[in-house]
Amino acid sequence: MKIVDAQIHLWSGGTPTGSHRRLPAFTAEEALRGMEEAGVHAALIHPPSWDPDSNALAVEAARRHPDRFAVLGQFPPDRPESRGLIEGWKDQPGMLGLRWALLDPRQQAWLRDGTLDWVWPAAERAGIPVATLAGLFLPEFRRIAEAHPNLKLIIDHCGLVRTAQDEAAFARLDELLALARLPNVAVKATGAPHYSTQPYPYRNIQDGLRRIFDTFGPQRFFWGTDITRMPCSWRQCVTFFTEELPWLTGRDLELVMGRALCDWLGWNLRFE
Repeated sequence: MKIVDAQIHLWSGGTPTGSHRRLPAFTAEEALRGMEEAGVHAALIHPPSWDPDSNALAVEAARRHPDRFAVLGQFPPDRPESRGLIEGWKDQPGMLGLRWALLDPRQQAWLRDGTLDWVWPAAERAGIPVATLAGLFLPEFRRIAEAHPNLKLIIDHCGLVRTAQDEAAFARLDELLALARLPNVAVKATGAPHYSTQPYPYRNIQDGLRRIFDTFGPQRFFWGTDITRMPCSWRQCVTFFTEELPWLTGRDLELVMGRALCDWLGWNLRFE
């Protein structure tokens, strides 16, 4: 089974934010070593906002290692000059789509004040998938998904309450699950261990993960890590899904662990 991580960050400068490891850099070479140890075949790079050069770093990693890395890139969507970047965006090595976390309340205001209104139809026309931390703004995300049915959208980090853990992390689960009715919406099951205060194998979040899986299905539920802020090893992030979830087996497991992500994004990795 080929395992593909749906989210990692690489950086060479800046100060990591949130709970990410306070490292001066996390390079492609370091990621590849960790992937080898964990049995991860490929990873989708999300350039982090704290390093202004991270987009170029990700593209270079994908150029040098086309069978190991691809990219969901970013640009400043509030700048008028960025509007010309959509056309030809996927011509860059390994570039498969776009991703904005929209963590800052000022950035989330863009969803309501019209700043991002140009992004969704432009990405829809260009066939460019977009990922966001939509768990922070599910009502706004739903309106975007409904208005642009041909735009593939991905909800980051299980769509849960980002700053909560255990039962509190699932406080908006019903609202998240309602989005599964929209066929253009998928969920990245990234960062799951972060949501539990219990030790591996995080039994108190397994039922919640199963509800998301059961509702979205194996073709719209993508395993991944966000490894630089995980409380466990990369290998344990893998085995949490491959060995500790008895309801995830066979073809479903293969889809969740990489094939479905590649199908959704058009990432032409060989799975034979």
